[in-house]
Amino acid sequence: MPDRDFLFALELSDERRFEAMIGELAGAVLAHVGYEASAIDELRGVMRKALTVGRARSGTRCDVRFHVHSGELQITVACAGAAEWRTTRPLP
Repeated sequence: MPDRDFLFALELSDERRFEAMIGELAGAVLAHVGYEASAIDELRGVMRKALTVGRARSGTRCDVRFHVHSGELQITVACAGAAEWRTTRPLP
């Protein structure tokens, strides 16, 4: 588990083009904060779905944020013109 709060965010101009990168990136961030492989796979799957749904409703630009604060991880997927998807999980 990280000893400090942090925020990692990125803007994707074309989610389909970066799908593999987002999966790898999410896996690295989730492993860094201490999640086990099964939790990483589950969170990457729901993120992939959120990006797919958001992009289908909005167009191309999506923002992804990983925010660790006060013992929790918050993941946010926001695609321009679509409802924001967010999940919060306790840190392991």
